[in-house]
This record gives sequence, structure tokens and C-alpha cells, in this order.
Amino acid sequence: MLNTPVALIIFKRPKQTQQVFNAIRQAQPKQLFVIADGARNPEEVEKCQQAQDIIKQVDWDCQVYTNYAEQNLGCRERVSSGITWVFEQVEEAIILEDDCLPHPSFFRYCETLLDYYREDERVMVITGDNFQGENKRTPYSYYFSKYPHCWGWASWRRAWKYWDYKMSKWNEYKDLDFIKFVHEDPYEQKYWTQIFDRLFLEGKPDTWDYQWTFACWSQNGLTVLPNVNLVSNIGFGEDGTHTFGDSPFANMPTEDIGEIIHPPFVVQHKEADLYTFDHNFGGLAMKEADTFKAKLRSRVGRVKGKIKKLVNI
Repeated sequence: MLNTPVALIIFKRPKQTQQVFNAIRQAQPKQLFVIADGARNPEEVEKCQQAQDIIKQVDWDCQVYTNYAEQNLGCRERVSSGITWVFEQVEEAIILEDDCLPHPSFFRYCETLLDYYREDERVMVITGDNFQGENKRTPYSYYFSKYPHCWGWASWRRAWKYWDYKMSKWNEYKDLDFIKFVHEDPYEQKYWTQIFDRLFLEGKPDTWDYQWTFACWSQNGLTVLPNVNLVSNIGFGEDGTHTFGDSPFANMPTEDIGEIIHPPFVVQHKEADLYTFDHNFGGLAMKEADTFKAKLRSRVGRVKGKIKKLVNI
């Protein structure tokens, strides 16, 4: 049985919820916390209920705690308030959303590292995600990153306390230019400054994980990333909230973490993080668009457009 509590965040996707629940059932946690949002319209009521009914299938020795919203709160409010509720009950937890299907070894990996880094405040997140392609970054089981990926993750109350719904410290952080100490790449600085500005000023997009990213960076926190991928996102499609359309990150294969070999150093792997920015967040495209050739092509295109417009007058 799994001693670490597991939190499952569900909504209106019973098919995916069943798959993730089956993985949790195999791990048999002693405590299961379930967070559910309410339906947005009458058409969603039945699907939300079907997803919640899956939790009734618990057939092992487990304390089940539920936090179901009667009305739709939206992604940011529901997920964040649910996670806060979990950490009000327990000191640490493994957190899965209904579209994050973990490899069986994911639970052992999280439990081991939650214990190993429990008192080390440099480490704020344990994640099961690996987006490094064929690049194995270290000879150990995991490496350290600045990016707190959250398709299957674990953390402690001591870290989550820094999460702030309004990102109230962003302006001060920005004015002090602390972003440059997290990101040496000016493209990365610009990318994240624009995201955090929009989130702070407009409250968009309706998400909770950008605030979590900022919370971790505000404390110079590190994330543990496995050298193999341990979680597959099965939620890409028409019913996804933020994951729709085709993506190379959909349904990624998972592998067994094997024997966990701890690295002797707690140091951010900057090369891996730059790869993440370039390939996950569009850094390469940003840099390509900023080259002389790209600017020239854009200018030529605008001139051709003006000529074509004049010809058609």
C-alpha cells in the first residue's frame, strides 16, 4: 500500500477519470482526496456525476475525502482551492488530474523523493514529466529543473504556502528584475514577463499553474524531473480545457523508473531547461522569427501585399 496521500482532480471526463482511477487503485493509497468542479451547463451535469461515481469503486482499505463544488468555479479557482484544501489536511501529497495517467512506478518515485527532500527547502516540486526526448541528462534517476511541470506531481505544504491567487508580489519582483536571475536567456525573460503581466493585469488565462510557477521561482525553488517519462497526458481532444488539438506531448509513452539512484548534487540543469523552453514553450520559433532572414521575409511579404492591394484597386 501507498502511505503518501493521493489527490485526484476530476471534472466531466468519466473515461479518462476511470483510467487514472484504475492506476490509483493499483497503488492503493491509504488516503484519497478527490476534488471536483461543478457543471458549467445542464449538458455537463450527467458527465460530472459519472466521473464522481467512479470514486465509489474504492475497494481497498482507504480513507476517502471529497471536495465537490456545487457550481462551476473554473479551472483556477477549483484546482487551487482544492489543492489548498488537501494541504490543510496533510503535509504532503501526490497530485493527479483526470487526464494524467501515471506509470505504476510513479507513485513509488514520488513517495521516495517526498521523503528524501522533505526537509530540503531548495526542492519544492517532484514531477513525473520528462519532455527531453532522447536526451538523458544525468546518469542518475532524475535531475533538477526550474520548471515545475504539473502533469502528475507531488509537493509539500511548506511549498504550496507560497501559491498566491493574485500573484500580488509580481510587480515588485518585476521591478527588481529578479526574472533575469531565473532566466539568463532574454527570450525566456520576455516570454514569461508577458505571461505574468497578462495574468496579473487581466486575470487571463483561467489557470492555476502559472501562479504555481511564479511561486516556485519567487523562492528560487527547484523541481525534481525523472530521466524517463512517468506520466502520459490522455486528455488532448475536444473535451480538454487547455489541451486540445494535435500535440507531440499527447499520449506520450511512459517507462519504469527502476531503482532510484539519487544524484550527489542539487543543481539546476540549465541545458535541459533551455531545451524545455526551446521545444515546449516555443523558444526556437521566437528566435527564428527574430533573425534577419525572417524579418526580411516578413518585410518582403508586407511589400507584396501592398503591391497586390494597389493592383486590385
